[in-house]
Amino acid sequence: MSFDRSIKIAPSILSADFANFGQEIEAIEAEGCDWVHVDVMDGHFVPNLTFGPPLVKAIRPHIKTVMDVHLMIAPVDPYIDAFASAGADILTAHLEAGPHTHRTLQAIRGAGCKAGLALNPGTGLGDVEHLLDMIDLVCVMTVNPGFGGQKFIHSQIDKVRSLRAMIGDRPIHIEIDGGITRETAPLMAAAGADVLVAGSAVFTGGSVKNPAPYGANIRAIRHAAEAVQAG
Repeated sequence: MSFDRSIKIAPSILSADFANFGQEIEAIEAEGCDWVHVDVMDGHFVPNLTFGPPLVKAIRPHIKTVMDVHLMIAPVDPYIDAFASAGADILTAHLEAGPHTHRTLQAIRGAGCKAGLALNPGTGLGDVEHLLDMIDLVCVMTVNPGFGGQKFIHSQIDKVRSLRAMIGDRPIHIEIDGGITRETAPLMAAAGADVLVAGSAVFTGGSVKNPAPYGANIRAIRHAAEAVQAG
């Protein structure tokens, strides 16, 4: 994975047809997505239960772009090797998921993955600054994690703007997860984000048999974001 700050659209397969993941992934990639976002939830750290390492391993052969695995689980450390072995390119852990975030990030990189750090809406940036040299991505949650389809939390725009200033010229992606649409995407791009996770905003209106709406949705989000992207 080479680093750049161009806008990247990362559809969340949480909004895909669960019975058809392989073809859904191939469809969104064919229609122009940049990354594939996989939301892992444990029913404990967040109030939902989704996928484990076997599912990640099963869909890996279908992903030709970047497998972006978001671990909404606690504890994180015991599962890092399993998700890395399953084929994740990026493993993102939550700052709130445990007391030893630095060690978690070391373990992710040690397992051969890019290291992401996710922040819930109520979490500030004070603890992030001393971790910047350990991470490749910061995922700012613009909804409370656990479910798709929630409304965008506008207070996170200023957080992203501050985060972008804090990152400076470090090669760290800013990813936004939650409530991304063609209306909210430009708000986050203008603040400094470059990776936009979108679930229902990508998958609405399309299917494996009719994937064209996926492409139209991806292009609409990308064009809206690119029009205002911050440097």
